[in-house]
Amino acid sequence: MEAIAPVRVDLAGGWTDVPPYTHDFGGEVVNFTIDRHVKATSKGPSVSFSFGVPTGSGLGSSGAMNVAMAALGSQDDSPESIAEAAYQAEADAGNLGGRQDQWASAIGGFNHLIFFGERVERMPFEPMRSSRVWLRKHLLLVNSGISRKSGDLHESVWSRYAEGDKDVIEGLNIVRSAVRDMATGLQQDRRDLIVKSMRETSDGVDIIDPAINEPFMEEVSPLIDSGMVSSWKAVGAGGGGFAALICHPSSTKDVRNKLKLSDWEIMDWDYEDEGVRIL
Repeated sequence: MEAIAPVRVDLAGGWTDVPPYTHDFGGEVVNFTIDRHVKATSKGPSVSFSFGVPTGSGLGSSGAMNVAMAALGSQDDSPESIAEAAYQAEADAGNLGGRQDQWASAIGGFNHLIFFGERVERMPFEPMRSSRVWLRKHLLLVNSGISRKSGDLHESVWSRYAEGDKDVIEGLNIVRSAVRDMATGLQQDRRDLIVKSMRETSDGVDIIDPAINEPFMEEVSPLIDSGMVSSWKAVGAGGGGFAALICHPSSTKDVRNKLKLSDWEIMDWDYEDEGVRIL
């Protein structure tokens, strides 16, 4: 038996889906899944995996892996039950992350999720077709090739959060406040709001810990300064792996050409509107 689960791109709100922030303030994210998957194959008592993206990419591959594995053994095939089972498996293994990866992978498509304590609520959310077309054309997913350790980043951030670090709390609040602009921008084809939201998200992450974005800046800063890239963010916990760049409409081809001269790789992608499924 085999199951496949898609990976996700977090557009806004990442980090705020993680307890204890979800208990203290409530978290919120907007994300979508792409046509790259993790496949779980059951061979008797053992399960093997194949990955459609590099491990440590920041695209939620570990969440997708656990969703695919949970689907193979689930007695309840609802996406929410599979997502929670996958999250609990990671939590039991000591993962300090949140729930957005598992929910996105289990449900598929675009998601606007609210996190209250240990509870997840799906908001009604349907981006305009023109928004999807525009994002598909101008959003580049690029692999920096820099290895990342999301667990180390999470441990550092949440240790400071537990100590009441004002920068961490301020940054997280900025990241969450950017979500509404992203949701509105996608649903009303307000591209200015999409760009603004991603810019504010990246600014909030800088306040949480500059080390999260720092590995990308040598390549990204000249593209931002030249106006060729309108906004960007590290994908996932950052510190390496993938970044998402929204190119100025007249500059997408130029950005692609410049990145080809670097060690970064542009990943071809398309939308995946289905979540986890048994093959």
